[in-house]
Amino acid sequence: MSKRVRAYIGLGANLGNTQASLQHAVRALAALPGVRLRGVSRLYRTRPVGVSGQPDFLNAAVALDVPAGADPATGALALLHALKALERALGRIPGERWGPRVIDLDLLVFGRHRLNIQRLDGEWLEVPHRQAHERLFALAPLADLAPRLRPPGWAETVATARRRQERIEGQAAVLPTNLELPL
Repeated sequence: MSKRVRAYIGLGANLGNTQASLQHAVRALAALPGVRLRGVSRLYRTRPVGVSGQPDFLNAAVALDVPAGADPATGALALLHALKALERALGRIPGERWGPRVIDLDLLVFGRHRLNIQRLDGEWLEVPHRQAHERLFALAPLADLAPRLRPPGWAETVATARRRQERIEGQAAVLPTNLELPL
C-alpha cells in the first residue's frame, strides 16, 4: 500500500445551483485515483470576502487521505493539479480574483507539511493555505472536521482560530445551513 497524507480541501460556490455544484465536487474528489474520503463538514452560508456586490457563498470542507507522492511537494502539486482539473470540469471559468464562481477548491492543509512551491504557471502553492487562518469561511468547515488540528506554522488550533475570527467578523459572517453534502 502506498503512503497517504491527510489533506483538507475547502469548497465554495456562489453561482448557479451551489448545493449541486458542491455535491458534484465532493463525489468527484472521492472518485480521484487513490483517494479516500474521510469526512465532509456541514454546509455554511458565508458573506463574500474581497469583492462586494456578489451573492453569498456556500462553503464546506472535506478530509481526504491522498497519495503522498515521492515527496511532499510532488504530492501536494499532484493534488492541486487534480483540484484545478475538477474545477474546470465542473464549469469554473477564470475570472476576477475573489469574484463570483461556480466552484472553488482550495488545498488548505497537506499532512504536516509546510510548503511554498512555485508552480509551472508561475503562481505559488503555499500550504497550509496562506489565508485560511484569517478566513472564517475556511475555518468554520475545517473546525467541523479537525477542531484540534494545529496546521504547520499556526500558533493555534483550528477551533481557536475559528473563535478568534468569529470575534473579528461576527458570527453572522458564517451560518450553518440545513443543506447536506454526501459522505
